[in-house]
Amino acid sequence: MPDQTAHTAVVLGGTQGIGREIVRTLASKGKRVYLSGRTTDSARRAADEIGMGTMPLAVDLSQPETIATALADVDRVDDLVIAAIERDSNTLADYSVERAIRLVTLKLVGYTEAIHVLRERFTPTASVVLFGGLALERPYPGSTTVSTVNGGVVGIVNSLACELAPVRINAVHPGIIGDSPYWENKDNSHIISRTPLGRLVTMGEIVHSVEFLLDNSGVNGVNLAMDGGWLLK
Repeated sequence: MPDQTAHTAVVLGGTQGIGREIVRTLASKGKRVYLSGRTTDSARRAADEIGMGTMPLAVDLSQPETIATALADVDRVDDLVIAAIERDSNTLADYSVERAIRLVTLKLVGYTEAIHVLRERFTPTASVVLFGGLALERPYPGSTTVSTVNGGVVGIVNSLACELAPVRINAVHPGIIGDSPYWENKDNSHIISRTPLGRLVTMGEIVHSVEFLLDNSGVNGVNLAMDGGWLLK
């Protein structure tokens, strides 16, 4: 039986990539961690592989009407990280309404509904961290929906920082993450050449930024660009 008094973290989108690394890091520090995948199998597999007592949840944020039932077993929340994303290249020339609606629903309605569902289970010192992205500031052909929803994350943070108080809410907006599974084998030299840091940010640095936003009780309503200075050039 899980210890209901333990510091409890919920990571929605915790089966792969950055979300998985966040789960691993929080669990390694003794926190009781729930991780979600879109299916029971994917969530259970990730929890078994990570170990350290992590507990699986099947949550599909693109189906917000199912979120309350999916999160029913979570008894308290000290940390909530919503890292679930869906990569989408949806050009105007070949526009898919179905994909656009799915992504908007997942990122804006799904993120907000998850917070709504868990709100009464937040502890007084709880903290929420959302994931956006810098396609908001640096759009590219096919990024219309991605850029739009990342702008929406800024809006969620700004509005809920007031509505959730004293619970804090912030967001991380990564640029290109050089050692992530999606980017590590791509030619990112054109991005590096425009980055004052002289390299791309790492998964470890993104995880550290999430820990900072979760733990620093003076930070609230912040949309943190994690890009090595890429937006400056």
